[in-house]
Amino acid sequence: MADLLPRFRVPLPQAGWLEPQALFDGAAREVWLEIGSGNGEHAAWQAARNPDIGMIAVEPFINGIATLLAAADEQDLDNIRVLDDDARLLLDRLAPGGIARAFILFPDPWPKRRHWRRRIVSTAVLDHLARAMPAGAELRIATDDVGYLVWILRVVRAHPGFVWQPQSADDWRCRPGDWPETKFEAKGRAAGRPPTFLTLRRWSGFEFS
Repeated sequence: MADLLPRFRVPLPQAGWLEPQALFDGAAREVWLEIGSGNGEHAAWQAARNPDIGMIAVEPFINGIATLLAAADEQDLDNIRVLDDDARLLLDRLAPGGIARAFILFPDPWPKRRHWRRRIVSTAVLDHLARAMPAGAELRIATDDVGYLVWILRVVRAHPGFVWQPQSADDWRCRPGDWPETKFEAKGRAAGRPPTFLTLRRWSGFEFS
């Protein structure tokens, strides 16, 4: 953490917008964002297979960040940046239209009713993402918690900035080929919790005010 975090950490401005491309010296074709990257398994996989994109991974827990930093160093993944803090701090500062793809994969469902306000999939977070993502940009969400899935569908289908248009059941039952299975997903399957995969698009007809 002492050696690698300063090299990869996202600097949050005190005021004004953070331009995602600037984190990669303008060398990235586009910038992707993962909110709640866990141990970084998915973020590292995407960065390794898409060297022309910049990957921002946000995770507040130190063990997950340490694991991702080790993988980035070992695999020489210079196209990764990390924020070891609450994702909302970054979302507040992201410049409009700078994120081409965002991931919220298996977030904590906070199953107790009194904790629902802590769920990351919320109208407020989608508002931030709608501003940060251009028309046509992709938002991927996954969960293996049925109660949280109901919540997610209710929130995203009510939001004017995103549209979900599945063509068949495979669109939510089958993980896309460029979306790796992680240890967390495998653990859920083994426990009898099949995951649901949602791919949404930033709707071109929505203008963020």
